[in-house]
Amino acid sequence: MHYLLPIFKFFDKSWIGLLVSDSNWLFPAIEAVHIVALCLLFGALIMLNLRLMGVGLTNKTVSQLARDLSPWVAASLIIILATGVMLFASEAMKAYASVPFQVKMLFLFAAIVFHYTIYGRITKGDEAKRNPTVAKLAAILSIVLWLAVGIGGRGIGFL
Repeated sequence: MHYLLPIFKFFDKSWIGLLVSDSNWLFPAIEAVHIVALCLLFGALIMLNLRLMGVGLTNKTVSQLARDLSPWVAASLIIILATGVMLFASEAMKAYASVPFQVKMLFLFAAIVFHYTIYGRITKGDEAKRNPTVAKLAAILSIVLWLAVGIGGRGIGFL
């Protein structure tokens, strides 16, 4: 991980990092937006995952619900990433030594890759060809990955 140290130092001394860390109110305001966006993302994904497992919202197909929720997921993810960079920049050197930060980044990367690859094919695919067991496993994995992102994020502040 030492090869990443220059990146962490760069963010630590960046204008956005200094602006946020020097302010009494910017960090909590940005963090509030970050957490609300995470809640919106998780809420949309819970609805889709419950439908994928055959629980609720059965008046819509999984693929239709995935299309309907897609703008919410994408917008939330963009807000999460933008605010996350700001929060990271304000505490980059603290993050460098933080195991919860590393765990969160690992799960965030895994969750995004999973969502836009395997999960995307499952949720947007033909209902008749979807294997119910695979769909349920994908829904459970999606929930676990995104929960791990949130838990890792909380760990940053407490560990």
